[in-house]
Amino acid sequence: MLVRDAMSTVVLTIGPTHTLRQAAALMSARRVGAAVVLDPDAGGIGILTERDVLNSVGLGQNPDAEYAHAHTTTDVVFAAPTWTLEEAALAMAHGGFRHLIVLDHGEPVGIVSVRDIIRCWAPLRQQVPA
Repeated sequence: MLVRDAMSTVVLTIGPTHTLRQAAALMSARRVGAAVVLDPDAGGIGILTERDVLNSVGLGQNPDAEYAHAHTTTDVVFAAPTWTLEEAALAMAHGGFRHLIVLDHGEPVGIVSVRDIIRCWAPLRQQVPA
């Protein structure tokens, strides 16, 4: 199975000047665990995850005064829609993260998460005799 078969095509994109509260509200409303941060001034694509927001709040930072750019991961590993789920899972395990932005011709077209991979693999595992 390929990444394009498992990925979510609901891609929440935010700007670097969104506050963490705004980002969290948007992620909650869309029921996603990560947002793609597009920063044309920095020239790249980053990712802000629910863990980034949680870490900031856990440090006592004010989510109304903290901006996405300060908590965005910019050294992102991207997946291609044609990657296998095994390739995606290996990249996640190797990098220690739970989300991959899926790029097609340099544009974000989806996000694949560990949960997406599990959803695809679980039915297959259930069919295997014990």
